[in-house]
Amino acid sequence: MTQKTHFGFKTVDEDAKAGMVHGVFTNVASKYDVMNDAMSMGVHRIWKDAMMDWLAPRKGMKLLDVAGGTGDIAFRFLKRAGGGHATVFDMTQSMLDAGRQRADAASMQDSLDWVCGDAMALPFEDNSFDVYTISFGIRNVTRIQDAINEAYRVLKPGGRFLVLEFSSIPNPAMQWAYDRYSFNVIPRLGQLIANDRDSYQYLVESIRKFPKQEQFVQMIRDGKFSQVKYRNLSLGIAALHSGWKT
Repeated sequence: MTQKTHFGFKTVDEDAKAGMVHGVFTNVASKYDVMNDAMSMGVHRIWKDAMMDWLAPRKGMKLLDVAGGTGDIAFRFLKRAGGGHATVFDMTQSMLDAGRQRADAASMQDSLDWVCGDAMALPFEDNSFDVYTISFGIRNVTRIQDAINEAYRVLKPGGRFLVLEFSSIPNPAMQWAYDRYSFNVIPRLGQLIANDRDSYQYLVESIRKFPKQEQFVQMIRDGKFSQVKYRNLSLGIAALHSGWKT
């Protein structure tokens, strides 16, 4: 019997989800960075900087940025580290192509690799990276626990796992207000800026299907990580989760 999962609020076959997610990000690749600014009013940049603050990159570190798309996290990491290497990994080639065309990519090309593939089956050897990051991507993975397990496998002992993802506001009234914004404004922005309402409707729905903070903490612990913690950003609209491979 075929396993089922969710694609936004729809129930779909597990085997079908990856292709559907791939279609979403292929459609939005050329406008992805512009839409991030529009949806979050630029706050996503502050969240990503907060991620780098908690990570505190050091010279010589090797980063794997999964669902790294257009390279935002990799560029920040390399600038903060002052020397190192970043592998940008994404399931959508057009997202990687958009990243390669950014000015930062040209100036850092000797420190960057761009690899297309599946977060649930990483094409890297065990114990290969010092840091694994994934930003606004893990909720799109078909089997999230498999992706966490793969992160543990490819990290070196002492390696850091860091996730930035949309999350839940603990205050019900504020969550209600945020939901009204998400469902009424973001798909319309998608239509206006990227000429694609459906993809952004899915992205909003996928946020609501993602586990809440404490549940996601347990999933990371189930993946063998220790010292698992999280920090809410902007009252919980987004959250940073951290774990260590011992």
